[in-house]
Amino acid sequence: MFVAGEWQAAASGEEVRALSPATGEDIGAVAQGDRHDAQRAIDAAVRAFPSWSRETAFARAAALHRIADVCESRRDELARALTLDQGKPLEAEAYDEVDELIVMWRAAAEDGVRLEGFIPPSSSPGKRVLLMRRALGPVAVVTPWNWPYTMPAEIVAPALAAGNTVVWTPASTTAVCSGLLADCVAEADLPDGVFNFVLGPGSVVGDELVSNRGTVAVGFIGSTETGNRIAERAAGKTLLLEMGGNGPLVVLDGADLDAAAEAAVSACFLCAGQSCTAGERLLVQESVRAEFVERLAARVAADVRLGDPFDSTTTMGPLNNEGVASKMDEHVSDAVRRGARVVAGGSRADGFATDLYWSATVLDDVPPEAAAAVEETFGPIAPIVSVDSLDHAIELTNASPYGLLAAVFTGDVMDGLRYADGVKTGLVNINETTNYWENHLPFGGRAGTDSGTGRVGGRHAIERLTELQTIVIG
Repeated sequence: MFVAGEWQAAASGEEVRALSPATGEDIGAVAQGDRHDAQRAIDAAVRAFPSWSRETAFARAAALHRIADVCESRRDELARALTLDQGKPLEAEAYDEVDELIVMWRAAAEDGVRLEGFIPPSSSPGKRVLLMRRALGPVAVVTPWNWPYTMPAEIVAPALAAGNTVVWTPASTTAVCSGLLADCVAEADLPDGVFNFVLGPGSVVGDELVSNRGTVAVGFIGSTETGNRIAERAAGKTLLLEMGGNGPLVVLDGADLDAAAEAAVSACFLCAGQSCTAGERLLVQESVRAEFVERLAARVAADVRLGDPFDSTTTMGPLNNEGVASKMDEHVSDAVRRGARVVAGGSRADGFATDLYWSATVLDDVPPEAAAAVEETFGPIAPIVSVDSLDHAIELTNASPYGLLAAVFTGDVMDGLRYADGVKTGLVNINETTNYWENHLPFGGRAGTDSGTGRVGGRHAIERLTELQTIVIG
């Protein structure tokens, strides 16, 4: 763990072994921190905050550019560690995530330089009012295993750029590659305590970080269940929570079905479906459903190649952990039991180094009440649910407790806008896959849903992680 500028073992000395989901091999020892370790990291962040927040925005930007430079110089190392620890195909996905990580550090550096206050008019003659954006303080950051580089960067980078200090704890199942990212930050030589990295069980280390009064804000990306617990434990703090999604990809009569099928492959099978932006269900108008299913099945057969993630021809690797694989087992079985038809896949794949390899699965005739159409499966599945109209698609979209994103394919852009007006999601893509997002754009769930609060993305995250101070000059 990295605390106060030094690499440290857990106070208890405890470690666990990390196993690769891709190969099954032992890939290293991981420190098992506890509350004492988390408290040490928080104390370091508290001590470092006054001087870091008083640094110029340009000095902080230079530090973030140094981090990007280190990540760039260690690109191959980062990508291979990601494939080994998370399971992403090296050529098809891992290098892309590293490249996006580098962009995020640089973008946050530039956003921090452009963080501006303003001067509103005063009602009193002779007075001047200044509104200044100020850093909040030490920020607790808790991140998941599906994008172990870019999701931490979505919060850590803007937090540091704005003048906050950070204590980051990653998911246990990707602690090895997360440690390599932390090493890149350490190599960039930030002042001691500005960036801290603590490992250990979320129920212990994560709970201490979000509940301890030393942290004043919490950034979290992960499941709705965990996010809700964090919100309770962090009561009174600034929260930036990006939680679950069950965002549909809607295909309407008149849509370009080839484009929709191509987008569905990306939506459902990128990162083996382990993404909050995945197309967790496909709402297809009945008049085009049979033709769309045929084209989607052909696309899956041609474009999705499950295999060794270090093989350059592989486009989809294993699932990250047994919990996700078991959920796929349950959701596919439930859908079939309710009358769904297996068009492709439908089971775990044999002949691989671990049993975490799941075949790309397409299910037709999925009832809207099936678990695969209601819950967040988080696996390589395309459950197709029939709808009879645009209004029906809006109704089923809003029937979900989630409100993160949705996508719609249509030949009439006004129908696309009608859909966007009618659904309660934070992002709507028209004639584009659910997974499309540009990292400077605001991204997050709509109010009143189970998809979180606040927005990541460029200046929007920085604004969430700062506050306005009002200064009146007499």
